[in-house]
Amino acid sequence: MKAKATLSVLLAGLLVAAALVIAAPARAQQAPETLTGTLAKVRETGTIAIGYRESSVPFSFLNARREPIGYSIELCRALVTAIEDAVNKSLTIKWVPVTSDSRIDAVVSGAVDLECGSTTNNLERQKRVSFSPTMFVSGTKVLVKKGSPIKSFRDLAGKRVAVTAGTTNEKTLRDLSQKFKLGIQLLVARDHADAFGLVKNGEADAFATDDVLLYGLIARDAAKAQYEVVGDYLSYDPYGIMYRKGDAQLGKVINDTFQVLAEDGEIERQYKRWFLRKLPTGESINLPMSAQLEAIIQTMSVKAE
Repeated sequence: MKAKATLSVLLAGLLVAAALVIAAPARAQQAPETLTGTLAKVRETGTIAIGYRESSVPFSFLNARREPIGYSIELCRALVTAIEDAVNKSLTIKWVPVTSDSRIDAVVSGAVDLECGSTTNNLERQKRVSFSPTMFVSGTKVLVKKGSPIKSFRDLAGKRVAVTAGTTNEKTLRDLSQKFKLGIQLLVARDHADAFGLVKNGEADAFATDDVLLYGLIARDAAKAQYEVVGDYLSYDPYGIMYRKGDAQLGKVINDTFQVLAEDGEIERQYKRWFLRKLPTGESINLPMSAQLEAIIQTMSVKAE
């Protein structure tokens, strides 16, 4: 009896061990410790930090209740849903205001996990952060009061031009001024609304930033008929959502999600909502999608083999 009991115990132990071996891979795929970078962070804390802009209409701005809304915000909400699926946990969004000047440092330091605004993806910034696929294409133009003699960048010679701190537009204007010896007096503002304010109160002759942001600011202003956007494009600016550099797991979730959003038409639907229809604040940008962005979305929708 003793031998049979011992044999039974041994067989039971072997069966348990076998079951554990079979079950181990399934658990390993779902275990939180297999997550890295941002996914591990948000899984542990249950919170994801979203950086937003206060006046980047219609990408990321505040509604009447001071809540972040916009095209970029909606795409980021879709990313949060995908991240929740990846970490198998519901997440609370922590909204963090950023400016053009603070946004990159906020991503690098971990103060925000996704920066959802109107940020140009370029080689210089890629040294510090990573970007989602392109969600919009813009370029630097100039806003002036109607009746202004400024019609092109050459007319900016000796003029006071507002730019927003930390933007590619600031660098573009500095480079143009130096290359063509224009002697532009740059007035660097904290954010787009502040830069626009310099033109409105007569402290600046023009405001240079991405054309779509200029159209958004004009659309929301009570005196919109007094302003216009002039000149040729002075730069090429593809927008993306920023996240921390070297975060391969998050990068895959973001790229896969954008592919799905492009394939099922969600990016186009959000574009129409924010650029062609009336905004929640009552105005409309009325800016049809460019052929460049159409081609980018079409390419994005093709699933990688």
